[in-house]
Amino acid sequence: MRLGVAGPVGTGKSSLIATLCRRLADQLSLAVVTNDIYTDEDARFLRSAGVLDPDRIRPVETGACPHTAIRDDVTANLLAVEDLEADFAPLDLVVVESGGDNLTATFSPALVDAQIFVLDVAGGGDVVRKGGPGIARADLLVVNKTDLGPYVGVDVERMVREGVAARDGRPVVALSRHDEASVDELVAWVLETLAGYRAGGHVAVDPGPMAPHFHADEEHPDGGFTHTHDHDHDDAPQGAAVGEPA
Repeated sequence: MRLGVAGPVGTGKSSLIATLCRRLADQLSLAVVTNDIYTDEDARFLRSAGVLDPDRIRPVETGACPHTAIRDDVTANLLAVEDLEADFAPLDLVVVESGGDNLTATFSPALVDAQIFVLDVAGGGDVVRKGGPGIARADLLVVNKTDLGPYVGVDVERMVREGVAARDGRPVVALSRHDEASVDELVAWVLETLAGYRAGGHVAVDPGPMAPHFHADEEHPDGGFTHTHDHDHDDAPQGAAVGEPA
């Protein structure tokens, strides 16, 4: 199974992947592909952490907006994944980390089978209400660094509730790598998703165009209301996010 991990810069994607590798390396055959614009910083971080054989961690330098390399032209990532699958077959799980991107970032289902979108409390408690396809439609939303909530004035429980509401009940994990119970929850989700994939019951979902989001100046119990776009986007080029140039 190919698992994508996306989210804005600094939300803890690399640390989340390192945590998964530490917990799963003894029971699964793993590999990782990282994305950075002009460096291999994330790959070097994971290699230095010693979470996997360094040869199982492959960097991709996108040279452009990370969104394009995971959504619009996934060639470089596909080649990296396929090389890992050839070199270390059979693999159970390949994790593909996006470079830090904005709230519109999603993976093409041609590249990954399941997607995690990562936010962190230090980014602000209102970021969930800003919405986006990753927040609303990724297979899992992770609200990361929950231990920082008291220090940045964020109500973590409210942030998680708003995540559940924005996702129509799809799973949300409140995560701190210092909290073993939350790490257990994340690991259990990965293993359950992998089991569904192996059984043929998991279908890769394209998060698609603009997801429901909030307008703060209109009526809503929390200061806004959920707004969806019902415009005809049939003419939009495949893979282009609504409102973005193709």
